[in-house]
Amino acid sequence: MAVLEQTPPAVAQPSTTKPRSGFRKYWHLYAAISPFYLIFLAFGLFPVGFSLYLSFHRWDGLGSMEWAGLSQYQYLLSDSDFWNSIGNTIIIWALATFPMIFLAMVTAVMLNSAVRFKGLYRVAYFLPNVTSVVAVAIVFGSIFSTNNGVVNAVLHGVGLDQVAWLNTPWGIKVTIAALMTWQWTGYNAIIFLAGLQTIPSDLYEAARMDGAGPIQTFFRITLPLLRPTLLFVLVVSTVTGLQSFSEPQVLLQTSSNDSTFAGGPGHSGQTMVLYFFQQTFDNNDFGYGAAVAWGIFLVVVLFSIINWRLVQRRGD
Repeated sequence: MAVLEQTPPAVAQPSTTKPRSGFRKYWHLYAAISPFYLIFLAFGLFPVGFSLYLSFHRWDGLGSMEWAGLSQYQYLLSDSDFWNSIGNTIIIWALATFPMIFLAMVTAVMLNSAVRFKGLYRVAYFLPNVTSVVAVAIVFGSIFSTNNGVVNAVLHGVGLDQVAWLNTPWGIKVTIAALMTWQWTGYNAIIFLAGLQTIPSDLYEAARMDGAGPIQTFFRITLPLLRPTLLFVLVVSTVTGLQSFSEPQVLLQTSSNDSTFAGGPGHSGQTMVLYFFQQTFDNNDFGYGAAVAWGIFLVVVLFSIINWRLVQRRGD
């Protein structure tokens, strides 16, 4: 009988090609997301870095740069106009933010309890946020006009003295704050509404069974569970409120020889961003304007941290 010889299995030869590196292997994926990073580098990161570099120089935008060191920041700390703009901005922010948050929360609670036309109400309250700020500022300028304004007409109708809203320091601040409150109340109400809808309804049913009233339910259940949403709204309102520009610029623009960034009579409505534009584009002092921009950044960061800590501490 012939013995069949078995052929040994072939041994796989090791590959001599090296595995491709991560970038070479996934280069098409990197190429797909590269436009975002290239645009961010060109229009985001580079301007930020250049503004920091520019803040240490004197430059009028055309000639050669002159090294100034820390002198720009030293002058910024002693600049009374810059500190005046900080005070104006903080007052306007406080007059606008706290009433706006209160009205937004009340509106959200009402929207959450509404049965019919919920979608219509949400759209109606959100419309002010998507309306042109310039158009709204022009309308508010007419409403708060000294001679023919609706507000002064109402005050005169009830026997009160008329107010020169756009010519007095506090009148200017109240007008700007009213515009910002009207603009952002609906937006923040939608944010609060989204937070309210995440609260389980079982908690409210249990509270009603225990005899808790609407006020107790709000302060014991709704408000504590809305703390993350409240923190978000407060921080976003701080960032946007401290960078207000279009509202005072359009409301207080003048046809006289004064700068359109002056903020009205006595610079009463000149915010930090308006002061930045005045120094940069009216005075052509780009180096000092960059220093002002970084001062604004530090003020916004400081107030955001303070608000964050206050809300977090109250929740502990």
